[in-house]
Amino acid sequence: MTPYQKRLNPYIQRMAEDMQLRNLAEATIDAYTYHADKFCQFFGQPADQLGLEEIRQYQLYLVNEKKASWSSFNQAVCGLRFLYEVTLQRPWEVRHIPFGKRPKKLPVVLSDEEASRLFACLHNPKHRAVLLTCYAAGLRLREATHLRIADLDGHRQQIHITAGKGSKERIVPASPRLLDELREYWKLKRPSNYLFPGQTPDRPLSSATIQKACKLGLAQAGIRKAATPHTLRHSFATSMLEAGVDLLTISKLLGHSSFVTTMIYLHVRRQHFDRSPSPLDWLPVRQCPKWAEADPWEPTPEPPQAPPAKETKTCSEATPSTDSPEPPTNNTPPEATPVRRTSGRRTRSKGRKPRRPRD
Repeated sequence: MTPYQKRLNPYIQRMAEDMQLRNLAEATIDAYTYHADKFCQFFGQPADQLGLEEIRQYQLYLVNEKKASWSSFNQAVCGLRFLYEVTLQRPWEVRHIPFGKRPKKLPVVLSDEEASRLFACLHNPKHRAVLLTCYAAGLRLREATHLRIADLDGHRQQIHITAGKGSKERIVPASPRLLDELREYWKLKRPSNYLFPGQTPDRPLSSATIQKACKLGLAQAGIRKAATPHTLRHSFATSMLEAGVDLLTISKLLGHSSFVTTMIYLHVRRQHFDRSPSPLDWLPVRQCPKWAEADPWEPTPEPPQAPPAKETKTCSEATPSTDSPEPPTNNTPPEATPVRRTSGRRTRSKGRKPRRPRD
């Protein structure tokens, strides 16, 4: 029994049936009915007795008290819009339900060295094979866990994806190294239907299991980035873009409906930063402070110590004598007094000549 079938609210059950008639995914049905059921529980009244003011109060509760993310907020808005527009036939209220502005964040990307360290820390063959498939073919986590044995074509080196987003199928290439890894995994586990079965052979592996395994592998590999299994999909797209693959081809491999969605990877590729030098590099080195020239990780050298002064003994201490010492003679010639040279011209008086009074 799926989660939305356990909800006893009659309006929520009718809402789930309306979504089934439109052939929406089970995950979408579960998410929309969850938010609609929480909305009714928040006020303790059925949905037909709640209106626009209650919807506004619930949205303020999500933002101010529950601190829900904007993705969850917009998902609740979509669920309420479907409830009032389709199930309750009240479209006039739908136009007044606002969406939240979702912040635009850049994807997290792992380098080749970080990806290698992550796979080296995954000791479970099934978990490692799932994440390798996501990284090598750019699959979503659900697409990888729902792969079947019949979806792999070893002769043509292709993978047929049947559980894509929006029920869209596509074919992606499979690298020879990935096929070798999957063959080694198949020899160990011998799956019959699903390539990565769960607790029973007729059920796919849970996505939460792979997410926990990925989190543990990241911690053991010493990677501090906020990475998830979906990060491997971002890393695949960025690596393909840096290798020179055109944007339209990457968009088709990822299963995007529009290549505009794929253009976000233009902001994280390394060539994008290599062609944009910093004006600080154009300044002469003397313009920078002295601490900027030194390497902060090298230890500061200690100043050289002066050698100890040697003890010198006077002649009187070295060879004592009974005779009285002779007075020291000064053999240095006296300094010559500088002679000022004068010419035969008369010196000009320093005083000014008095002016003749005017008549």
